[in-house]
Amino acid sequence: MAAKVGSGGDAGDAGASGVSVSGAGASASSESLGYEQARDELIDVVRRLEAGGTTLEESLALWERGEALAKVCRRWLEGARARLDAALEAEG
Repeated sequence: MAAKVGSGGDAGDAGASGVSVSGAGASASSESLGYEQARDELIDVVRRLEAGGTTLEESLALWERGEALAKVCRRWLEGARARLDAALEAEG
């Protein structure tokens, strides 16, 4: 599956670069991804960047997608931390 990734990091938006980036879940909006989906796609993005063999433009598109995915993961983890803290406060 291939999706366009633009400067905004939204997989459905070709943006200025118009670079096609394929990967599991790449067509899903970053905001609608669950933690595990975002984490798995982020792992794939990192592997592809580490493997090399992409053009500068493709590498930049991958990096932008990775940043968006990392942001999604961070939000999920912060939300989980807040829920845990609230549960601990309610008990104590």
